[in-house]
Amino acid sequence: METEAGSALWPLLVFSLITIATVSGLLFLSSYLGPRKRDRSRDEPYESGAVPIGPARIRFNVQFYLIAMIFIVFDLETMFIVAWAVVFREAGWPGYLVIVIFIAVLVAMLVYLARTGALTILRRRDS
Repeated sequence: METEAGSALWPLLVFSLITIATVSGLLFLSSYLGPRKRDRSRDEPYESGAVPIGPARIRFNVQFYLIAMIFIVFDLETMFIVAWAVVFREAGWPGYLVIVIFIAVLVAMLVYLARTGALTILRRRDS
């Protein structure tokens, strides 16, 4: 007699076994089909056999990271707005009110970022 929980776990078990078999097979094949020649350039991290040129550490401006973080924040907020648009009719007026408040907070944050100068890529140096 099979329970409902047991039948629900059957696909997960099959998927796990197929995944383990695939990973094991690929690791086994790579150990036999991969190159056996070891030299100094292959032991260097990140270059994988190519001769490294220049320093590994490059200094980026802090503004690069600020712009990247702002992009991620607004990208995630776009996903929330798209999800709301999908259920627009089912959400009704309460959903509309919530998204209006959400967009108002976004606009307030954008105004704050613009006023503090976080959106400017190049800053003038006062010398």
